[in-house]
Amino acid sequence: MRPDGWHLTEDLDDFLAGAWDFLCSRPAVHTTPLTAVQKLRTQGAGTTASGAGATGFGWLVEDGEVRAALLRPPTGRLTLTALSPGQADSLATHLVGLGRRPSGVLSDDATATAFAGAWRRHTGAAPVRGWGARLHRLGTLTPPPRPPAGGCRIAGERDHEQLVRWCREFAADVGEAVTVDAGTWAGTRFAEKRYTFWETPDGTPVSMAGANPLVGGQVRIDPVYTPAPRRGHGYAAAVTVEVSRAALAAGATEVVLFTDPANRTSNALYRRIGYVPLADFCAYDFTHAGRHP
Repeated sequence: MRPDGWHLTEDLDDFLAGAWDFLCSRPAVHTTPLTAVQKLRTQGAGTTASGAGATGFGWLVEDGEVRAALLRPPTGRLTLTALSPGQADSLATHLVGLGRRPSGVLSDDATATAFAGAWRRHTGAAPVRGWGARLHRLGTLTPPPRPPAGGCRIAGERDHEQLVRWCREFAADVGEAVTVDAGTWAGTRFAEKRYTFWETPDGTPVSMAGANPLVGGQVRIDPVYTPAPRRGHGYAAAVTVEVSRAALAAGATEVVLFTDPANRTSNALYRRIGYVPLADFCAYDFTHAGRHP
């Protein structure tokens, strides 16, 4: 075990040796770093790259135990597991001492806000709150009492054009930058997922749900999308139930998903089929003025 304090590295294997068990100890709330690490492992990235374009990693040891972890993708925005205000301040102090300048932070609300405040105190950087989402975990899966007519099927190669189109529409609906197309697909967050369609009896796809690979005991459902003209018929609930059931059958002990807290329709839908709010997450972007580190 490393000595107490923060340990930073650009070596994925080093990070996994230090922090993997900790990440798996709370797979639901650690879904974002677990999924990101799995993608790097699958791509074989992160073990040799260095410099500004590399993914960075870190973990905090206190009293001989790992208490927190972080990822820093090439965008520079830190992904943090839960930190106390004191731990957030210690991380800010450590990064300033190393001359590091993250572009922002993403974590649960309390952690992200604590680190944004600490970073402002140490550097003068102005934090601007942006993305926010509510994490839900599956309790008891409860299928709709009257599911819509039709059934589900796994999307295949012949569905790629439709998947790209629907993922573009989903990104626009939730306010993400619409950068996914046929040429960029492989590099987007949508590429590594397994997709399921809900189809009407005549075989017309009317809704889809994606699922990230099983890692650390958890599967995250993302995205769930129904084109606007098809909404209001129970298709999203039906396809989410089927994807959730498949995740449990594959061995997931935690099935999770994020929602927009302001979207009452989707939040009510997921509660009806068994998802329970777990934590709110948010992101801050930092504006660094002058020559602050």
